[in-house]
This record gives sequence, C-alpha cells and structure tokens, in this order.
Amino acid sequence: MTGTFLNAGAIVLGAGIGTLLGGRLSSGVRGTVTDILGIFVLVLGASDALGTFGDELSTTLGSAAVLVILASLLLGGVIGEAIDIEGWLHRLGAWLRDRVVGHAEEPTTVETDGELRAPHGADEPIHDPRRLFVEGFVVTSLIVCVGPLAILGSLQDGLTDGFELLAVKSMLDGFAALAFASVLGIGVAFAALPLLVLQGSITLAAVALQSVLTPPMLAGLSATGGFLVMAIGIRLLDLRPIRVANLLPSLVLAPLVIGLWP
Repeated sequence: MTGTFLNAGAIVLGAGIGTLLGGRLSSGVRGTVTDILGIFVLVLGASDALGTFGDELSTTLGSAAVLVILASLLLGGVIGEAIDIEGWLHRLGAWLRDRVVGHAEEPTTVETDGELRAPHGADEPIHDPRRLFVEGFVVTSLIVCVGPLAILGSLQDGLTDGFELLAVKSMLDGFAALAFASVLGIGVAFAALPLLVLQGSITLAAVALQSVLTPPMLAGLSATGGFLVMAIGIRLLDLRPIRVANLLPSLVLAPLVIGLWP
C-alpha cells in the first residue's frame, strides 16, 4: 500500500498548490495548461492502445486480437451505460461538493444535459464553483484511476512489495492535480479518495491474482486501458464529452476473455 499512499499524497499536495495558484494564473495560461495535458494524455493512451497490435496479444489470439479488444470495449460500454457508472461518480462528486462548498442558497441555474445554464434559456454554461467542484473531482478521478499504470502499479505494489511504477505515477498525478486545481479548484484533491479505494483494493487482492494473471492478460488490460486514456484526452480537449467511466467494465472483460481463450 506504500505506493498508493504516496500517490494519494501527491494528488492532495498538487491540488493544494494548484488551488492557491489558481487566482494568479490568467485564463489563457490555464486553458493552455489544460490543452497540453489533454494532448499528452491522448498520446500516452495511444502508445498503450497500440499494444492491441503487439506480439504479446498476437501470439495468443492471432488475428482475433483486435476483435477481442474491440468487443471488450463495446460490451463494457453497454454494461457501463446500463449501470451508469459515470452518473454514480457525478453523484458522489455532488455529495462531496455539498459538504465542502455547501448548498446553493438560491436556484439561480438549471441543469440541462449535465451542464448548468441560466434559468431563462441562455446558451452559455455557468462557471459555478459547485459545478467546477464536481468537474474537478470527476475528471481528475478518471485521469488518476483509469490508466493501466494505476492497475499495473498496484499489482506490482502487492506482488513484489516494490512501488517504482506508482512512484512515477505519483509524479505525473501530482503535476496533473496542480494544473487541474488551478482551473477547477479544490474538488481535484478529493480524487485521492477513489484512488485509495481502487488502487488499495487491487494491491490487497494482488496475491490472490498472482496465480491467475498471465502476460497476455496484462497486455490486453494495458491495451484496453490505453483506449480509455485516449478517450479522457479527447474529453479534456473538449472534442467530445465521452462518458469514460461507463467504459470501465471493459478493463475486466478484456483480460477475462484472453484468459478463457482456447
């Protein structure tokens, strides 16, 4: 659990510094920082997603490797939409928001398609601190929890007592939290909570998984996670509001299918 605690601490520290710096950064600088992070996350995800065509999966699945990853993403998305994982994440963010920011005194906005807008039908979204809290929590939670590095690093932490991967991830997440908090505020810090739950659970379960996971299964997990990370990059760049959290079941389906492959 050492690596996970280090990772959570880096997020809280980065978010605290970012919140303090937020008022001193111009909107142009903050927008540029977010765009750079979006591009970086997109490229980082692409590098992992290309593992779909790598030797590890091709040796085990042959030409079916691409279809297995695609089917895992599609079926995982259908399951995620049915469960509405993203909706649950938003509601958790709203619950935390109400306890940190407080309830709004007057209903000065209405919510349409997930965005707060003026009550008389104005087209521009309202930059409300309550909405920013939820957005900061949700986006940062996805960034720090979805990537294959979170899963692989947690497995390493549990199987070998080494946390080198999570130490690297802590540096990345700390800087990401600083940048996001400068734009979205203190809600970013609370992304440490789902990270503790997710990575801690994987680390504690790693010993039981040791005899089950194989290199091809890990390769499938990494490749599938790469597509999800790319989706986060697309979301950060405001190209399309992909509900990435609803794709999370694919991270379970891909290695499961590969493990059962004849």
